[in-house]
Amino acid sequence: MKTKQSVRHLTITALLTALGIIIPMVMPKIVLGPVSFTLASHVPLFIAMFFSPGMAVTVALGTAFGFFLSLPIIVALRALSHLVFAVIGALYLQKRPQILSVNGQFQLNNLRFQGFNLIIGLIHSALEMLVVSIFFFSGNMSNTYYEQGFFYTIFILMGIGGLVHSLIDYNIAYFIAAMMAKYLDIPAFTAAKKLVKTSADKKKVASV
Repeated sequence: MKTKQSVRHLTITALLTALGIIIPMVMPKIVLGPVSFTLASHVPLFIAMFFSPGMAVTVALGTAFGFFLSLPIIVALRALSHLVFAVIGALYLQKRPQILSVNGQFQLNNLRFQGFNLIIGLIHSALEMLVVSIFFFSGNMSNTYYEQGFFYTIFILMGIGGLVHSLIDYNIAYFIAAMMAKYLDIPAFTAAKKLVKTSADKKKVASV
């Protein structure tokens, strides 16, 4: 049984890693000056965080390695920085899966999850700002970055733009994972369901 589950998780990890590499290459991009944002580019990694820290680490490293082979180094390093929030987020979900549900329901208006989403988004955007700042001050960026200025390019476009991008992608991932959890064992969602059931059983016993 454990072997079967391990093979399934390995397969899911490989699929998510492949999607993480392919999506930025094929999905539509929103271009704001020198910066572009690809819709759903972080979704595979966010979904991996619902499974386990190990899967999140593997997908983060796999996508970063794929980008090192096919895209500019700054893109690959931005992807590598995702390792930090992926580990933090996955560990937190493992310890507190209850943030995913409200009374047993998985809904986007879940304020606890959206608060978690905001924190992950802030870490996410801060790390990418750091990576781009290093390249900015080393003079290795295109002229359009310098024409716009450091504050606008890094804090407005990369910071606020990156935060909004992260929030949207994690909501997409949450919606997809919640649908998948009806037919597939996604550990964080399965644990959240068990906690709700346990709580309901305790209330029944207390009311008898």
